[in-house]
Amino acid sequence: MPGQQEVEASVESVLVVDDHNFVLGAVPRGKMREETLCHRATYIFVFNSKGQLYVQERTLSKDIYPGYFDPATGGVVTEGESYDQAAERELAEELGIEDVPITSHFHFFFQNDDCQVWGRVYSCYYDGPLTLQEEEVANVVLESPEEVLSNRNHRNYTPDSLVALERLVHCLKTF
Repeated sequence: MPGQQEVEASVESVLVVDDHNFVLGAVPRGKMREETLCHRATYIFVFNSKGQLYVQERTLSKDIYPGYFDPATGGVVTEGESYDQAAERELAEELGIEDVPITSHFHFFFQNDDCQVWGRVYSCYYDGPLTLQEEEVANVVLESPEEVLSNRNHRNYTPDSLVALERLVHCLKTF
């Protein structure tokens, strides 16, 4: 039997977009997942001062990639939100991080059998305490980007975040 949080999430109204990232409208989250509709999402890579990422272990109740490890904090952009607003909301909800500067890097498109998404990638630095969102985050481990990317089979990582992390690491090395 689904919990209240899961029911609320399935009816949450999320933006759906076309393959050029133009908004087509909004639908309940459950419909977006069921029909694998293209949507927008944020990917915030949270680094500590040692250059390690806060990698989230997703709860088993997540609607996509349950139990996987996600090197990015983030989620879907809801109706009426910008990418920037969604990034700040997700960071506060999932890890309890607020009022830190967030740097926007790039948009990317990801598609597989489970998902098609236009993501916007961000990063920030944070060394304070975390407050994990119980419904979504089971645990957090610290790993360097290199550890995540070179040991893809070490853990089940979310595939869309791996693509975003690869691009981010490449972008940061070119500056």
